[in-house]
Amino acid sequence: MDLLVTIGAILVAALLFYLSIPVLLFLLVDALFRFRGSRDADRVFDFFADLLYPWRWDAPFWVSWPRKWRRWRQRKKGMKTVTIYTDGACSGNPGPGGWGAILEYGQFRKELSGGEAHTTNNRMELTGVISALEALKEPCMVELWSDSKYVIDALQKGWAKGWKARGWVKADKKPALNPDLWDRLLALCDYHTVRLHWVKGHADNPN
Repeated sequence: MDLLVTIGAILVAALLFYLSIPVLLFLLVDALFRFRGSRDADRVFDFFADLLYPWRWDAPFWVSWPRKWRRWRQRKKGMKTVTIYTDGACSGNPGPGGWGAILEYGQFRKELSGGEAHTTNNRMELTGVISALEALKEPCMVELWSDSKYVIDALQKGWAKGWKARGWVKADKKPALNPDLWDRLLALCDYHTVRLHWVKGHADNPN
């Protein structure tokens, strides 16, 4: 009996250590590079969490990691940093809607827009982000600004990856909406390195 208790305690301790590795590394890097903000720590956490936690995988390990490796190599060579602002809206929801996006790289600026006769607000928000990322001709570091909590939270908190892993079913067993657009957006986020920023709608942001 004592042996079983000991083995159980060891297994629990090993599991806790396994789950805490990305968090511990995040805290270490955040402490070492405090003067640079949390960007380096965020990347360390994402790297090890994606490596160790199967529920974060949006594709089998042997498929996703070659892509991650290529993206890391591109970043080492020096990726362009592009800032993107997107917005989408709909009258009636559903109803006629439109989206817009602004891409900025150095002194260059490009504006994109579009719309649909019958759509929803969330589909327009997603379409704006997708269209902006699809306009980039090579892997880029992207600073993405959006006022859509639907888009930002689903990407930042890993909800969209979870929906895809469960066959586009949410945690509450209800179907995830807009799977066609989410599938495209997840692929683009895997191709580019995207940092997400939420901005309050109609805030004092010139873009």
